[in-house]
Amino acid sequence: MERKVKLQITGMEKKYKNGDGVENINIDVYEGEFVTMLGPSGCGKSTILRTLGGFLDIDKGDILIDGESVKDLPPEKRPTAMVFQSYNLWPHMTVYENLAFGLEIKKVPKNEIKSEVERGLKLVNMTGYEKKYPGQLSGGQQQRIAIARALLLKPSVLLLDEPFSALDAKIRAQMREELKRIQEELNITVVFVTHDQEEAMALSHRIVVMNKGFIEQIGTPTEIYDHPATRFVASFIGEMNFLTKQDGSSVAVRPEDVTITRGEVQGQLSGDVRTIMVLGHFVEVNVEVENRQVIKTYVARNVADQLHMKDRVSLSFAKTFQYCA
Repeated sequence: MERKVKLQITGMEKKYKNGDGVENINIDVYEGEFVTMLGPSGCGKSTILRTLGGFLDIDKGDILIDGESVKDLPPEKRPTAMVFQSYNLWPHMTVYENLAFGLEIKKVPKNEIKSEVERGLKLVNMTGYEKKYPGQLSGGQQQRIAIARALLLKPSVLLLDEPFSALDAKIRAQMREELKRIQEELNITVVFVTHDQEEAMALSHRIVVMNKGFIEQIGTPTEIYDHPATRFVASFIGEMNFLTKQDGSSVAVRPEDVTITRGEVQGQLSGDVRTIMVLGHFVEVNVEVENRQVIKTYVARNVADQLHMKDRVSLSFAKTFQYCA
């Protein structure tokens, strides 16, 4: 069955006075898809999200939702809802009032508002918190309420701008699971922004890797990880070793694709063990090879037990990538 395009960005450009911004942005997002904009700070991912929500005007191109252009519509007229990392809850309103506010603006009947608020609270596992104020909630709880508030507006596309960045690691992981569950349960279309590659890999159907205002690659987490299209993507997603060749080009290999053997083996790259670090169930071994280049490898603990600092070892590569100078 052919998938329906829910959101279409075509030839979009947004430039700031200092020259920063994005250009030549072309993305199709399908109904029920979770798409993540991933990249370092300043790459343009939040700019794109804010143009989708109507908080920034675009200079060129178009934005279509359900086949209709929304580029000239203000935020309140667009079929989108946005969740910010700062939660943006009204501190003087109870949880119930925060959730009801948007529905009241939309002139939803009072009896329906009550049932809708109850539905929203149940969806984010916050039933019983109706009379609490935001200041009485933890960061994770506040973000749950912010997500529920956005979902109650029944947007065609839910926009999330680094919503978990202010949370500690444990709560952040819990919120990822909650968001994934909610997205799959409602089959809602989501555009998510983060600079956290682990978060993007865990949540997304597809990832849009951004760099300096341009799209470097669009693909599934597996495609992005196993077949990085550019050196930037290879270096940004996961760990990667780069060996520079004499012509300036590079061979790239992931640490888990490196096999380490004690002693020198003919035809393999040799070097000396520089550091050995236990990282839970595996061990990171760094080996210094020719031209003082260092190769990072991941080995099992029983293999690492046989290695010592300054040991001479050989390296073989299961899979490599080639990138031009």
